[in-house]
Amino acid sequence: MIEETLRGLAATRATDPDAIARAARKRRRSEGLPQRLMLIAADHPARGAFGVGNRPAAMADRAGLLDRLLVALSRPGVHGVLGTPDVIEDLLLLGALDGKVVIGSMNRGGIPGTVFEIDDRFTAYDAATIAAMGFDGGKMLLRIDPAAPATADTLAGCARAVSELADRQIMAMVEPFWVAHRDGKSGNDLSADAMMRAIAIGQALGRTSAYTWLKVPVVAQMERVMAASTLPALLLGGDPAGRPEETYATWQAALRLPNVRGLVIGRTLLYPQDDDVATAVDTAVGLL
Repeated sequence: MIEETLRGLAATRATDPDAIARAARKRRRSEGLPQRLMLIAADHPARGAFGVGNRPAAMADRAGLLDRLLVALSRPGVHGVLGTPDVIEDLLLLGALDGKVVIGSMNRGGIPGTVFEIDDRFTAYDAATIAAMGFDGGKMLLRIDPAAPATADTLAGCARAVSELADRQIMAMVEPFWVAHRDGKSGNDLSADAMMRAIAIGQALGRTSAYTWLKVPVVAQMERVMAASTLPALLLGGDPAGRPEETYATWQAALRLPNVRGLVIGRTLLYPQDDDVATAVDTAVGLL
């Protein structure tokens, strides 16, 4: 069935590109952000990041990804999705976003494995388009690498996006990380001290923080980490590792913190070890 759906999408995109704008205008919008928020993240392919656990090309199959997204979005308690224009527009054409919260992913320019990997420039949604499409927020990745001059441009770009979204009274979702270099390799430093530093910098971007939310990983000393901010925060899932029960337990503990407002999870729920998307999503919703 999903293959037939994909053929229909391909035909619509080739012959009637304005169908996307019509679908956006017809879409029943969400009623705002609930007190506890459950979002499905699907912006990984835009950076060429297809891998999930031991499946290096899992997210490369667009039909499979859409099939899993449709299941996840149909489950009770799932409020919406975070994605780049290509994914969001497929879901719009499929009629899957009525009444849903939609967060547009904005800067996907830092491609893993390239010489410009840390240059997270804005290549997807901008604030004007997010507002015009009637979406609820814009998400931006903020990797702070003390060894990369490109970080300064990312900081400036994120500050500008935060301000432009706030001008329209739209949520800016900032995902901050501090980058560390060890043994000739770089990666996100997930220590408590590094996360506190990244949060402190990310939450101060823009002309106002009134509409800024944080998107943060679950790390050690989470209570200490989240004490670095009064802003609302959502927990990200990352690439699943270990037993699902252990992952859910860490989410549940972090969800008890006062400024943690919910989850924005992608691969862990869309590609669970047993491929039972519905059960994985229902379990995550139950944590809220």
